[in-house]
Amino acid sequence: MSCEWDDKIFSVSDAGFEELALEIFRFQYQQNTVYREYVQALKVKPQDVSSLNKIPFLPVSFFKTHEIKSGSFSPAEIFESSATTGAVRSRHFVKDIELYKKSFMHSFSKNYGSIKDWSIIGLLPSYLERTTSSLVYMVNELIALSGHQQSGFYLDEFERLNKILTVLEVKKQKTLLIGVTFALLDFAEKFPAALPTTTIMETGGMKGRRQEMTRAEVHSILQTAFSKNEIHSEYGMTELLSQAYSKGNGIFNCPPWMKILVREEDDPFKISTTGKGTLNIIDLANVYSCSFIATDDIGSIHFNGSFEVLGRIDGSDVRGCSLLTL
Repeated sequence: MSCEWDDKIFSVSDAGFEELALEIFRFQYQQNTVYREYVQALKVKPQDVSSLNKIPFLPVSFFKTHEIKSGSFSPAEIFESSATTGAVRSRHFVKDIELYKKSFMHSFSKNYGSIKDWSIIGLLPSYLERTTSSLVYMVNELIALSGHQQSGFYLDEFERLNKILTVLEVKKQKTLLIGVTFALLDFAEKFPAALPTTTIMETGGMKGRRQEMTRAEVHSILQTAFSKNEIHSEYGMTELLSQAYSKGNGIFNCPPWMKILVREEDDPFKISTTGKGTLNIIDLANVYSCSFIATDDIGSIHFNGSFEVLGRIDGSDVRGCSLLTL
């Protein structure tokens, strides 16, 4: 199955990004009731939106309170965020699951080459409890597509995981160990070992399992435990259909159909001139939800478009919700 936007989204060039983003903005203004009313509440006229900097970005919190859909459809999948007990989850209504598959497969191949060359090990214990996790969906697909016998998910079977990684190291098999942060730290404490042919990728995620730590602190522990020069990271969220990857030092790079802008922390409608502030994300693969998301993450952007995540804004659960009541 292929949607009408596939070719445009996944073949977009840097020079053509703004034109396609503006085309998708106009489509979503017409087809997405929530986004249109948000734009109108800001008193922004669509005909005046002529550049990326003029596009209104929908607060990510709206995914907790509204159905964010561009068009009328029955979703192929509904992805939900993780949440503490009693908290409201974000929900992403996915019209075309093939868009998500193409997004993460194209992004993976651009960063790591053919999936067939890799053994994929998923260490995502808390996420596996939820069948609606977009991260579990992605890793499950990568495991299946890799075709390697040792590829698979591991819960807290650290001794078994250690044995599998030892076998893969002896074979010099390229291996991606992708894990939630607290599980990687637990594994590092119990089975430290040099893993020269294994790429370790953390996806974030502490949420009450451990004391909150900075990315630099986490990476330092993992580097020491596994004798690695660099720890890789994945930046994604339930509300997106694309991911950015870091191959070290917390510096993330987007695929061609995704771009980061930075807004002022004290003015959510002003693009930062210093390159530091709160992250706005353009994800063109989000064509059937909303491609323009104002996140709660604080970060900085570099001249080449790469970016860092430095923290989260205070009161992020309540900020940005008051402009729209449907």
